[in-house]
Amino acid sequence: MRKLKLQMNILLDDQWDPGMTKLSMDNLKNVDCIFLGRNTAEGFIPDWAGVAGNPKDEFYKLGRRLTEIPKVVFSKKLKISKWENATLVKGNMVQAVKTLKKKKGKDIIVYGGDSFVSSLIEHDLIDEFYLLVNPVAIGNGEPIFNPLKNNLQLTLVKCKAFASGAILLHYERTIK
Repeated sequence: MRKLKLQMNILLDDQWDPGMTKLSMDNLKNVDCIFLGRNTAEGFIPDWAGVAGNPKDEFYKLGRRLTEIPKVVFSKKLKISKWENATLVKGNMVQAVKTLKKKKGKDIIVYGGDSFVSSLIEHDLIDEFYLLVNPVAIGNGEPIFNPLKNNLQLTLVKCKAFASGAILLHYERTIK
């Protein structure tokens, strides 16, 4: 079965360094699908398409990779996908994710959107967590683990510090 990997910045700040770009590229090596909630897709897809269209952009290679991977956008409001290379899922999110994870293929990665990610966590659908913790407090953020009714058992796989001060915490869901 395909794994669903979450890569998310916690306490996001503009601090980014080449090591974090390498992590993002490495995480995409065995990925052939990106999951996004509608709110994230609204900015993510056009922003990365713009980066991919500019060979002089420092994130050009990452932008190209993010743009070429097919996306699945989950939305209750949209009737049709307004983006190239993106399929819209409007029905039962939990069942759709379970079905897509069972299909043949490489792993799937999901990028933020607090409420969307919270729903995936609540339904125990994420297999690996790549949390990039930045050393800054913004306030007014939404906690992604808010709706949990049971303890989420995670095993720390790796901890890595980046030059910017950010820290990667890579967890796998502990199999019960």
